[in-house]
Order: sequence, then C-alpha cells, then structure tokens
Amino acid sequence: MQFRYKARTGEGEGTEGVIDAANLDLAVSSLQRRNFLVISIEPVEGPGGVERVGKITEWLGIFESIPMEDVVILTRQLSTLFEAKVPVVESLKIITGETENRKLRRHISDLLDDIQGGMPMSGAMARHPEVFSRFYVAMIKSGEESGKLEDIFKFLADYLERSYELSRKARNALIYPAFVLSTFIIVMAMMLVFVVPNLANILLESGQAIPIYTRAIIGFSEFLRSFGIILVLLLAVLAVLLARYAKTDSGRLYFSRLAISFPIIGGLYKKIYLSRISDNLHTLLSGGITVVRALEITSEVVGNEVYRKILLDSMNSVKSGSMISESLAKYADIPPLLSQMIRIGEETGKLDYILKSVAGFYRRDVDNFIDNLVSLIEPILIVALGLGVGALVAAVLVPIYNISATF
Repeated sequence: MQFRYKARTGEGEGTEGVIDAANLDLAVSSLQRRNFLVISIEPVEGPGGVERVGKITEWLGIFESIPMEDVVILTRQLSTLFEAKVPVVESLKIITGETENRKLRRHISDLLDDIQGGMPMSGAMARHPEVFSRFYVAMIKSGEESGKLEDIFKFLADYLERSYELSRKARNALIYPAFVLSTFIIVMAMMLVFVVPNLANILLESGQAIPIYTRAIIGFSEFLRSFGIILVLLLAVLAVLLARYAKTDSGRLYFSRLAISFPIIGGLYKKIYLSRISDNLHTLLSGGITVVRALEITSEVVGNEVYRKILLDSMNSVKSGSMISESLAKYADIPPLLSQMIRIGEETGKLDYILKSVAGFYRRDVDNFIDNLVSLIEPILIVALGLGVGALVAAVLVPIYNISATF
C-alpha cells in the first residue's frame, strides 16, 4: 500500500511524499524512525477503501505460506543485485515489486522500512523469523561485521539452493509410493464396502461351502460396513494425539529417532541430516562464525532432535576444550567417516574445506540412494499390489467358479 504524508524533519523543515507500507501503523512507524514529525497521512487512493482492501489482504495472508523455494529465489536475487553493486534499499525495492507471494512481499516491505529507518540488515531480518532463520541472520551479521556481505549472500544463495534441491529430491522420491499406496487402499476399501457384499449374498444363497479365506474377506467387509465410520474417527483421533505428542520434547525425540531408524528410508534421512550438518558448518565457518556458535546454529536448523542434541552436547564439549571430532566420535549416529574427516580438517587447519568435501560426498550419496530407491520401488509396488488384488479377486471368484461348475 502507498500512503501520502506531510511531516516535519528534525530541523523543523516541512516535507511531504509517498511511502510504501503494509498498513497505516507501519507507515507512521517508518516515518518516525526517520525522525519525521507526522502531520497528516492517508492512503493514496483515498481513505477507507484502500485500507479495507489492505486489511482483507492481510487477513487472507493468514492462509498463505512462504515456500522454501521463494526464500531461495529471494536470496539469489539479493546476491545478484549485491554483486552488481546495487544499494540495499534499491535492491529491496526492486525485489518487492517482483515478488508474487503477497505474504513474502509484506515481509520484504517491512524489512525495507526497518533498514530505511537505520536498522542494520541482520537486525531487521531477525524480526522476520518466518522468512529468515537464525542461521540466515547469523550469516548476514557476520557479513556486516567483516565487510563481506556480497560474498556472504553468494554463500547463502549457493547453500540454500543445495539444501532445497536435496530436500526436493527426497520428497519427490517418496511422493510416488505414497500416492500409489493411498490409491490402492482407497480402491480396496471401496471394493470391500460396495462390491464384496453383493457377491457375498450370491455365495451365501448358493448354500455351497465357502473357503476360509473367502469368509475372512466377507467378515472384514461386514466390519467395514458396520464400523467403518467409527474406525475413521478413531484414526483421526489417533492422528491428532500423535501430532500433539510430536510437539513435546519426548515426542520430537521419538519421531526423530524413528525417522533415522526406519528400514531403508531411515538410511536416506540419515544421509540428508549428515549432509545438512556438514554443509551448515562449512557455510558458517567460511562466513567467519566461531566453531561454538556454528554448532549452536546448526543444531537449530538441522531438523532432527537426535542430531540437535548431539550438536548441542558437542558445543558444550568444545567450550570445555575438546576438539569437534572427539566430541562427535562418541555418538553412534555420527559415522566414523564424518568424525575422522573433521579430525583431519582440524589437524591441517582446513576444516571448512574438509566439511565442504564431506557435504558433497553425502549429497552424491543421497542422489545415488534416491536413484536406486526409485528404480526399486516401482517393481516392488507392482508385485505387492498385484498380490493384494490377486488375493481379493481369488477369494471372490474361486467360490463363484465352484458354484458355476456344479450346474
């Protein structure tokens, strides 16, 4: 939204102009941070109408999210503009005009107001944790202190692109089997509820002996017809209880442990977290962050409670004088490869370079794992679904065939 204002400067001179802000309060706050005494301010298109639209837009924004992809694009845009020597304010104005996500656009607009009001970029970003993580803010603060903000944005853009690509590949690898299994369950449930009962009536009226496996299918069908709604409600209640449990400390730890211990899929998640740890530490140390601070920030963004506790314990050990490799080697969830490579980096003084190599190794390992998993999932699913459908069809058709053979 745009607001036309009249104000006086700190020296008492009159001034007027137009300011962009998400709402009236933010516009006034932005002007006051510039040491302006606001005399009057109103929406450019007249009072009332635009403000109501702004409130409606803000209310609708509750249902919007900020995808990781948008944050990656924003960071790459900032990196490119900084590399082209475009000033911070002008860069943010350009990005604000090009951002399609309304919620992200409001965050960037507020960020621009804070920076124009004299706040450092890291401090302004810290006020928007939904967009900029503590990892992100720490890197920007390091760039401001070292005078290498352009290099830091390049580091961040590369890191976020790698992280997003890794997560996207893992997610895409699991979407296909989840969709196929869900469809299979729905189709089987519909057959048991609508098709099997009609065929069961035919079998029962024939007076023929019904095989035990067919009686089991018929019994399960009757159970679904009688208690299907109750079963769905119970599953919904169970899902809610599990979701609430997952938000507790013990729940987060349990599901985090389950994620890295689950057969086949657990190996994939474990490699993703190890890659994330290595990549985060490399990026932070390359940006001039201390080892202790790097371990603390990485623990917050690793995304797994098991590894978060390991990193926090390692941070305390490093504070006490231990080496990172020594503190990590104590845990079974940290493979010897990682701790040994970190030891080499510490001994040679090239820890950031070693971490970069380890992160690259795990990324390639994840790529190969996903490729192999995808190539194996399809035939396994075909066989499993074929057996399931075949068992259901055989349980129904075999008795019908026996009935027809008696005539």
